[in-house]
Amino acid sequence: MEGFSENKVKDMAALAIEALEDKKAEDIRVIDISQVSVIADYFIIANGTNKSQIQTLSDAVEEKLGKAGYFMKQKEGFRSANWVLLDFGDIIVHIFDKENRLFYDLERIWRDGKVVDAEAFR
Repeated sequence: MEGFSENKVKDMAALAIEALEDKKAEDIRVIDISQVSVIADYFIIANGTNKSQIQTLSDAVEEKLGKAGYFMKQKEGFRSANWVLLDFGDIIVHIFDKENRLFYDLERIWRDGKVVDAEAFR
């Protein structure tokens, strides 16, 4: 991983969740995958209602984490905005439209991870 302490990783996740909530993301879920994968500690999954909102959610997460000194390694899917992936190393944010969220069903695929209530990051 990036070498961030557990508190820093939780801070990153909290900022991402806050940015999503501020822009009215729907159905925000957090999955702790630290015990089942080396790719990240947390997946944060949310959906938007349309392309513009999904892009706005993506921009908000990128801006909020960037201002806190956490920089994105990779962004995928922004232009089509049916599934935007924001890779910050220790956390990966997935923002879907409703149809693609149901289709890809990351919650099922990563069911070996531990679902964490977003409230736990406050």
